[in-house]
Amino acid sequence: MSDLEAPLRPKRKKVWVDYFVQFRWILVIFVVLPISFTLYFLTYLGDVKSEMKSYKQRQKEHDENVKKVVKRLKERNPSKDGLVCTARKPWIAVGMRNVDYKRARHFEVDLSAFRNILEIDKERMIARVEPLVNMGQISRASVPMNLSLAVVAELDDLTVGGLINGYGIEGSSHIYGLFSDTVVAYEIVLADGQVVRATKDNEYSDLFYAIPWSQGTLGLLVSAEIKLIPIKEYMRLTYKPVVGNLKELAQAYIDSFAPRDGDQDNPEKVPDFVETMIYNSTEGVMMTGRYASKEEAKKKGSVINNVGWWFKPWFYQHAQTALKKGEFVEYIPTREYYHRHTRCLYWEGKLILPFADQWWFRFLLGWMMPPKVSLLKATQGEAIRNYYHEMHVIQDMLVPLYKVGDALEWVHQEMEVYPLWLCPHRLFKLPVKTMVYPEPGFEHQHYQGDTSYAQMYTDVGVYYSPGPVLRGEVFDGAEAVRRMEDWLIENRGFQPQYAVSELSEKKFWRMFDGDLYEHCRKKYGAVGTFMSVYYKSKKGRKTEKEVQEAEQAHLETAYAEAT
Repeated sequence: MSDLEAPLRPKRKKVWVDYFVQFRWILVIFVVLPISFTLYFLTYLGDVKSEMKSYKQRQKEHDENVKKVVKRLKERNPSKDGLVCTARKPWIAVGMRNVDYKRARHFEVDLSAFRNILEIDKERMIARVEPLVNMGQISRASVPMNLSLAVVAELDDLTVGGLINGYGIEGSSHIYGLFSDTVVAYEIVLADGQVVRATKDNEYSDLFYAIPWSQGTLGLLVSAEIKLIPIKEYMRLTYKPVVGNLKELAQAYIDSFAPRDGDQDNPEKVPDFVETMIYNSTEGVMMTGRYASKEEAKKKGSVINNVGWWFKPWFYQHAQTALKKGEFVEYIPTREYYHRHTRCLYWEGKLILPFADQWWFRFLLGWMMPPKVSLLKATQGEAIRNYYHEMHVIQDMLVPLYKVGDALEWVHQEMEVYPLWLCPHRLFKLPVKTMVYPEPGFEHQHYQGDTSYAQMYTDVGVYYSPGPVLRGEVFDGAEAVRRMEDWLIENRGFQPQYAVSELSEKKFWRMFDGDLYEHCRKKYGAVGTFMSVYYKSKKGRKTEKEVQEAEQAHLETAYAEAT
C-alpha cells in the first residue's frame, strides 16, 4: 500500500438511521425549505424596516436595548441562578455544535433585538453594527455604496457576533486576516453590568485582544465597529485548473497568491481574493479575483456570470468545469461573488438534497435554497444528530501555509473527504499573545507568504461524508476527529470551535493559549458569571453540577497542567 492509499476497512451493516438519512430529503423539501424561505423573507422585511429608520433612531433603540441587558444582568442572583448565556435556542446556530451547554440550568439574557446596522461612516471607513447583523444584511447595505467589510464570510446567515466570538474567514483574509482582525472596537456588557468600549489602545486593550475566539465567555457583545474598504462593482475571477499529486496541488495553491520573491504586500502581485477547491487527490482549481469596474466588465468580449440567480449551476460545480475546458476568466457582480457558496452551502447541499443540483430542480425550486441550517438541526432528532457526528465531517483545519501539503495528505489518508476548500489567512504578530497566535520565530524562517508582521496560515475546509461512508465501510467519526485534533496540536494548527470537538480540557489548552483569556476572565468578573470557553465548546450535555464544579476548580484546571 502506497503512502497515500487509505486503509482497507470492513463493510458496515446498515441500521434504521441510514434509511432516515437517505430519505430525509422528503422532510427537507416539504417542510424545511418552505419554512426556511418564509423566515428568509420575514428577516428581509425586518432588515428593510430597520434601514428605513434613521441612524439616530437606530442608536436610540440600541441604547434602550443595552439598558435592558444591563438591568437583566443585575437581576441575577449568583447564589441561586445558573451561569449567564443568551436566550437563543440551542439549535439556532450555523455551526454543527448543538450548544449543549444550554441544557444545564442557566440565566438567560435576550439579545434578539440586536440586529441593526447602527452606522456606515464613510469618512472613518467604519461600519458600526449589532451582533446579530448577518453577512447578507451588511453586504446588501454597503455594496451599493461601493463599500464592503474587509472580510465578508461567504454564507449569508453568518452573524457578526458569531464571526467575532468564534471564527470567520474569507477569500480576502490573506490580506486582512480573520474577521476579528478587522474589528477596531467592541462594545461589551461586563458581568457586573458595566458597559465598556474596548479598542487596541485604550484601557480595555487586554479585553480587546481577548474577545476573539472566546465564544462570548468574557462579556456580552452588543456592538462592534468594523473596518470598511472601497470596492468596485465586479470581481474579475480567474479559474486555473491544476493536475498533479497533493503536494503539487498544494504548491500551485501557494503560488496563486504568494510571490516566491516574498513581495507579499505588492498589490500588483497579490490578488484581492483567493480560494482553491481540491476535487480529488490529483485535481484542483485555483481561483484568484480582482475587483473590476462596471466599465471593464462590460467591455466587448468580457463574460459576465450572475452566479446569484437561483437557476445557475452551483458555484463549486461551475468552477470544476475548468478541469475540462481549461483556464478561463469571467466577471461576477461583487455581492453575488461574496455569497457564491450560500445556495449550495459549499457542497453540503448535495448531501441534503442529492438532486438539488440538477437543472430541473434549480429552475423549479432553486429559489427556495438554501435550507436554514438551524431548521435542519431542529428537525434531525438525537439519533440523526449522532449519525452525522459519526458519519459526516464538518471541520476546518487552520495550519501554517507551508504545511498545507501535509494537511491534504493527512485528510486523504484518514478521511478521504472531497471536495476540500482552501483559503489562506494572515495570523498577525500582536502586542500580546492571544488564543491563536503565529509560530514563535516565524519571521526568521521566510516561508512563502510570510511577512515580518504576520505568518500566513491556511484553512483546509473538510465538509462532506468521508469516502469510507460513501462506500458503505466502517468509519469512526469521533476517533477521526480526535486524530485530526492531535495532528493539529503537533503541527501548530487550530480547530475552530463551531465544529464538533473531541478535545479534552488539557489538549484544548495545548492547542490554544489561555494566558490572556484567563487574565481577562478574572479581571472582568467573568468567572462565576459566564461559562469558560472550554466547557462552552465541549461536546455533549453539561449538567449544572459539572459546570459549577468546573468553575469552582478554575484555578486548578488542566490548563495549568499543560503549562
